[in-house]
Amino acid sequence: MTGYVDAHHHIWRQADLPWLVGPMQPRIFGPYEPIRRDYTIEEYLGDIVGNGVTQSVYVQTNWAKDGFEEEAAWVQRTADEHGFPHAIVAYADLAVDDARPQFDRLARYPLMRGVRMQLHWHDNPLYRFASSPDLCNDSTIRANIARLADYGWSFDLQVFAGQMEGAAALAESCPTVTFILQHAGMLEDPSPAGRQQWRAGMQRLAACRNVVTKLSGLGTFIRRNDPAHVADVVRETIAMFGADRCLFGSNFPIEKLWTDYCALVAAYEAALHGLDKHAQVQVMGETARRVYRLG
Repeated sequence: MTGYVDAHHHIWRQADLPWLVGPMQPRIFGPYEPIRRDYTIEEYLGDIVGNGVTQSVYVQTNWAKDGFEEEAAWVQRTADEHGFPHAIVAYADLAVDDARPQFDRLARYPLMRGVRMQLHWHDNPLYRFASSPDLCNDSTIRANIARLADYGWSFDLQVFAGQMEGAAALAESCPTVTFILQHAGMLEDPSPAGRQQWRAGMQRLAACRNVVTKLSGLGTFIRRNDPAHVADVVRETIAMFGADRCLFGSNFPIEKLWTDYCALVAAYEAALHGLDKHAQVQVMGETARRVYRLG
């Protein structure tokens, strides 16, 4: 099958990312020496050769906050020159009283399709990103996410299982915004109790019809590309959300720390084996095309 959409990848310039310069900063995905460098569009295009990818979506990479527009402008220029990526999910600070001035600046770039401000918080400091665990319940953040509807943009939602009840309430409070749950809900605790908490949270989010989920980043906590693990998470997530609300993303170059693109795609293809052709096409391309309006 060809015509895949990679709905979650990053290209970056090392100089623009605080966490890639200076002393090594602990990250959720572990040691990252091999990617402490520029990851260019040329390298990404080389990685996807022969894997059937025809379109891709760039997701913000945490430049310095005041560089949010510069990041979008750089990716737009990259796309104009190389034909990839085909959509941009940019950063905006949604904790300010009114994020619309930021949105207006981002709206200058034709490939803008959505915003991500990472809301995930965890008891483990190495997994923690947000300033507090309950940002989904913050009235200012909710108001700013609701304003995305006026721009026709989605919100890339990143939370852990313990935050999913609040995330579902957030989605319900913004019914005209599409929420794209990152990394299939970031299953970080494989114990029976942890798995049950994740499953309950995912079912709660699946009940929100304006939430879809991205099947990506599944090597983050196990630090390897494990086809059995991928199949387990992918199949259970599809059973909850349906194939038309699930989309593939590579999370490259993060996953490049432990695998190559061909092996990653093969793991997802194996996970989808046995599903009907319609479901496979939805997960590997059509859901992303619809959600991110790729054309």
